[in-house]
Amino acid sequence: MGTPGPDTTSQLLTIGVGIVVVVLLLLGLWAWLKGRRVPGEHVFVASRMTRGNRLFPAQVVVTPTSIALVRPRWIGKEEESVHLAHVASIKIDTHVLFSDVVIETSGGQDPLVCHGHTKGDAIRIKQLIEQFQSDHYKVQK
Repeated sequence: MGTPGPDTTSQLLTIGVGIVVVVLLLLGLWAWLKGRRVPGEHVFVASRMTRGNRLFPAQVVVTPTSIALVRPRWIGKEEESVHLAHVASIKIDTHVLFSDVVIETSGGQDPLVCHGHTKGDAIRIKQLIEQFQSDHYKVQK
């Protein structure tokens, strides 16, 4: 066997580039699939243009009984949830383009913090939580 000729070298280079492209496409597809919107009526997805949301944007899910913060990971996801009765306060910190939502809980737990929501989404999250809390406590009386 002799040294590889120019044709063999260019073929190996083409195969190597092809493999790298396929791997990058598969990683991009995986990131896109992990960042899909979770099912639910009131789901708010953070912008990918903000810190902590580049690959897998965080999502806030508001239901009539709880609030969940879902953070997808490469494998699996992290999900924190708080019952509406344990929400003490909601803070919206607005910036030039996006807002941070901080949901304080009673009982000393760390607050749910989500960066990168639009101002409209942040206000809607707050309105929904307050509405569902009002409905929850009306039924309790």
